[in-house]
Parts: sequence; C-alpha cells; structure tokens
Amino acid sequence: FVSYQVEILDWKTKKQLCFLDKVEPNATIREIRLMFHKLYPRWYPARQSIKLDPKGKSLRDEEILQHLPVGTTATLYFKDLGPQIGWTTVFLIEYTGPLFIYFLFYFRMPFVYGLDERFTSSPHPVVNLACICHSFHYIKRLIETVFVHRFSHGTMPLRNIVKNCFYYWGFAAWLAYYINHPLYTPPSYGKKQINFAVIMFLLCEAGNFSIHVALSDLRRNGSKIRKIPYPTKNPFTWLFFFVSCPNYTYEVGTWISFTIMTQCVPVGLFTLLCFIQMTIWAKDKHCTYLREFKDYPSLRMPIIPFLL
Repeated sequence: FVSYQVEILDWKTKKQLCFLDKVEPNATIREIRLMFHKLYPRWYPARQSIKLDPKGKSLRDEEILQHLPVGTTATLYFKDLGPQIGWTTVFLIEYTGPLFIYFLFYFRMPFVYGLDERFTSSPHPVVNLACICHSFHYIKRLIETVFVHRFSHGTMPLRNIVKNCFYYWGFAAWLAYYINHPLYTPPSYGKKQINFAVIMFLLCEAGNFSIHVALSDLRRNGSKIRKIPYPTKNPFTWLFFFVSCPNYTYEVGTWISFTIMTQCVPVGLFTLLCFIQMTIWAKDKHCTYLREFKDYPSLRMPIIPFLL
C-alpha cells in the first residue's frame, strides 16, 4: 500500500509542529491524535482539535485518512482546546449544586432570611410540594447522567464549568429564595391550579425521561454513528412525529408547570430563558439533521409542533 505523510501545523501561526512519516492509509483521526500525543504529552487527544482548514470544523475521531480530500502528503491543522473535563462529571457537578442549594432556603438556614426565621417552615403546602418537585427534577437528571445518557463528545472545556454552574446554581438560589420566603403567597386559584401544575409536571418529566432513553438506545454498544430518532411504542416518544428535540419540549413544559405551580415571577423568567436557550439548541440540532439526512421527516419542527 502507499503510505501517507502527515504534516501537522499550528492553526494560527502555521508553524510545523510535527511530521508523521509512513502513516497507514486506513489510519483514523483518533490514531493520528494518539501519534501527536506521543510527541506532545501535554496535549492529550480530548484537548486536540484537528482540522483540514484552520477555520474549518474539527475532524471526527472515526474519519479515515485516505477518505479525506488530501494527497499522500496531508497537511492538518492543530488547535489546543484547553483543559477538558468529562461530560458525566460536568453534569454531576451542575445538577448536584441546585439540589443542595434549594435545601438551604427550604430549611431556612440562619444566614438566609435572618435569625427570626431560622429553621422555620412555611405554612403553605405548595412550598413543600415545590421542594419535592424541584428535588425530583434534579435527582432524575443525576440518575440519567449516570445510567442513561451516552455522549457523542466525551469532554468539554474546563473553563465552561464555571459559567454553567453559575447559571444552574445561581438560578436555583434565586428561585428558592422567593418560593421559600416567609412572605411568599400561594397561587391565586389554590388547589385547582396546583393540582393541574403537578399533573403537567409529572407528565413532562415522564416524557423527558422517555426521550432520553430513546436517544440513548440509538447509541448502544458505544456507537457514535448518528441516526434519525423515531417514535417507539412508548406514547411519550410520539412527539418525535412533530419535533426534532422533544426532550427540550418536555423540559420547557416542566418549567412552565413549575411556574404555574408556584406562581412566582423569578421561576417564570427562568422558564423564559430556558425556552430561549433550548430553542437555539433545538434549531441547531434540527439543521444538523436536515444537513446529514436527506430523508429526514419534513413534518418536524425544532421544538414546538407546527410552529417553531
């Protein structure tokens, strides 16, 4: 066979970092990353972005050298992604914080509302219910992180963990402060409003979990091949008929129901921000599906059936 020569340049300075000789044509980008790692131990594979063009997209691990638009002397570009952290660790940190932060306000620790209100409990049952629902939501997320989710990308930049934690932990504190405040007033329509919200909350949580399981089943045996997700026998997955990212649809529904349950303005603002962010993610994923699959169902919208 004809062996390849691979030249790896710095994506910014175009300075040659290494020259790999006699590389097999069927070598994958992952194998090239490992060769590069041997020469530069501090740049472990997850930290490397290998590209065909300095401003192009990173090549996937499974791409094969001889299938790339390069000659027998291939020029690739390296970008340092910075220190990385595993997605499982990221989610465990992000979701454990809100769980315990909420309890600080629920149990009214002395430094929260003042000494007069320390360790007292709210007279409103909806406050206890809100704590149960909030805790359930994040415990579910932690269980999914450990037992359900399969990540297409193994890591994310370490610097992002601070931003993500500030978002999740900060909003958890903001919501909990007002819901558990001694002056909090329950919803206007009383039990009817609360019961409706609880039913909606549980249905959305069940739907979200069902979608995550369905997506996880697409990546059995560690496969990283992208596939079109389709509805299963589980009725909660039938939302796939109409949207590309029903997990986001159910997630937004969960927070809408929590807003109705607590009738709290900060919860409503958090729900709005969640909707905006998840719409951005859903549109991006929807476009990726359309680009990668010519037979992608035309009826689907990113996040809201028939609308958005």
